[in-house]
Amino acid sequence: MGCGKNPQRRWILDADLTAAFDKIDHDHLLTKLGSFPGNGMIRGWLKAGVFEKGKGFAPTDEGTPQGGVISPCLLNIALHGLEEAAGVRYEASDPARTKRGCPALVVYADDMVALCHTRQQAEQVKARMAEWLAPRGLSFNDAKTRIVTLEDGFDFLGFTVRRHAGKLITRPSKAAVKRVKHRLAAEMRALRGGNAAAVLAKINPIVRGWANYYRGAASSRTFAALDRHLWQLTYKWACYSHANKPKPWIVSRYYGRFNPTSQDRWVFGNRDNGGAYLPKLGWTKIVRHSLVLGAASPDDPALTDYWAQRRGKNRPLLDRSVLILLAKQNSRCPLCRDLLLHADHEPSSPTEWEQWHRVTRKAITKQYVTTQRDTGTAGGTRLVHSHCQRRATSAQKEPAHLYA
Repeated sequence: MGCGKNPQRRWILDADLTAAFDKIDHDHLLTKLGSFPGNGMIRGWLKAGVFEKGKGFAPTDEGTPQGGVISPCLLNIALHGLEEAAGVRYEASDPARTKRGCPALVVYADDMVALCHTRQQAEQVKARMAEWLAPRGLSFNDAKTRIVTLEDGFDFLGFTVRRHAGKLITRPSKAAVKRVKHRLAAEMRALRGGNAAAVLAKINPIVRGWANYYRGAASSRTFAALDRHLWQLTYKWACYSHANKPKPWIVSRYYGRFNPTSQDRWVFGNRDNGGAYLPKLGWTKIVRHSLVLGAASPDDPALTDYWAQRRGKNRPLLDRSVLILLAKQNSRCPLCRDLLLHADHEPSSPTEWEQWHRVTRKAITKQYVTTQRDTGTAGGTRLVHSHCQRRATSAQKEPAHLYA
């Protein structure tokens, strides 16, 4: 897409649907489902109605609840066939490659971009898509739908994609950076009166999740700017917590070389809890995103090995010692051979990455996953499920914590 010295698709239809989840036509959606075994249950969900505070019961004659677990799936079903309507065609010899001269379409829920060769083609694609969406109860949001060039750039899924000086650059969008800064500031204000352990428990998953999501883009400068913002927030929190203490005392208490692999002495940490610290986004290695092959779906059982291999290349931001042990054991418990940390689908947003890190940390700190001394290996340590550990040994000694 727009790569190389002379890209063919330079015009972008950056489209957004108006209240997509609220306007899905039930009859059309149920017709699409056909004889699917869950058709009756889904019909019941769609027609169940909602209770609104202060308004009482309201029937649901159209749409699906935004934020509902199944709503994105239902929207994908409703939009099935949009590619063909937009004029996208694929080579018979290579189903992953679009034919010359036709547009390309990328859709994620109610956000979509069509990559076109000319402005005229972009306008034609918009007209064809609008005509196809109308019977389904959907329409474009004219205020957010626009036609731009690659040189102008566009935002998609929290990224800004723009061609500059002959290169296609993908960066975190300004709106995404503004959102995370506002979130961090609000969380730090709410943590006033708490201790350093509470700050780390709340902020660490946000930082790790955001870094994981954006590490596939040109994010180094953004990460550095967010690190400066985080330092200001933590220093302000520390000064508020110890208003009567001198600044050198505050610095020596909360900052230091907590990370043994870094010489940075301005790392925020907790000296009372085994040296736990707040990771810096700038420590995150940028790993370029590799394209998914053709129409490969993570839900296809035949492609389980392919998706497992992709996930193995993008390691999550866990402690180095934990990552090493996970890699040695292929992420499996040596006692039961089951997965230690379940992640069948890689998170697809900063919020999902944040939730993943919270669940992972909980699994470790609650000792669902723990360490076990292994005399049969050179390292002498391995990761096991705590319930497997209890079944396998009658020793009374408590297993060691991975995190304090």
